[in-house]
Amino acid sequence: MGGSMKKMCLLGLLLALMIAGLGEVNGAHECGRANPNMEAFKLAPCASAAQDENASVSSSCCAAVRKLGQNPSCLCAVMRSNTAKTVKQEIAMTIPKRCNIADRPLGYKCGDYTLP
Repeated sequence: MGGSMKKMCLLGLLLALMIAGLGEVNGAHECGRANPNMEAFKLAPCASAAQDENASVSSSCCAAVRKLGQNPSCLCAVMRSNTAKTVKQEIAMTIPKRCNIADRPLGYKCGDYTLP
């Protein structure tokens, strides 16, 4: 399967999971009025980077992570949402560092993972 086809399949899976999780509001307070499952969809440009630590991280992914990362508890809620369960969280947690986000919350504990 080609690289673009894999990305489309992963995006389709993320979309299906997002739709399935629309009714769930667990953790919504971390993201204000936004549902973490809905917010996770904004990280779709990060799909390949969240699966492979050697994959390049796109500028659109870094922009989305930078924006969500302004609220570390929301970013954590998004990473732990049903929508994001398809990604390798230990790899996804490295994206802020791979994006060279200087003001990332170093050492922030998110579930079993700590942001490097």
